[in-house]
Amino acid sequence: MSVVEAFLARAPQPAAKARRLLADLMKYGFASAAALALDFSVLMLLYKGLGFNHLAAAAIGFLSGLALVYALSVRFVFRNRRRLGARAEIVGFLLTGVAGLAITEGLMHLFVDYAGIDVGYAKIPTAGLVFLFNFTARRALLFSEKNGG
Repeated sequence: MSVVEAFLARAPQPAAKARRLLADLMKYGFASAAALALDFSVLMLLYKGLGFNHLAAAAIGFLSGLALVYALSVRFVFRNRRRLGARAEIVGFLLTGVAGLAITEGLMHLFVDYAGIDVGYAKIPTAGLVFLFNFTARRALLFSEKNGG
């Protein structure tokens, strides 16, 4: 049992749920930061280095980050609360990822093509909004405890 799990076991029920949410958010934040670093690096390499269209580069970068955050999520973030079989879990993760990609593409198009914001700067609010969507959806649909915790 980890230190976080031992602490949560002794906390009153509402406080334990709030602490678990905060712990999940922090761990998912670290996993997402690693995925974002990969995503952003691929985006900039493809867009600035190789001359790809910004939307194509954003999609490829996002998908590379998606693969990394999945691996980190099942290994470190939500490892003791996997609700589904591996196949259903991967499909659910991919579906939330596709929704996140749609949000990414829409926001990047809006920020770059309509607002005239540089691609690198446009990625900042986009990444923040997609992070919140992905964390909320994945925690609720894929990695919550069976009793709703």
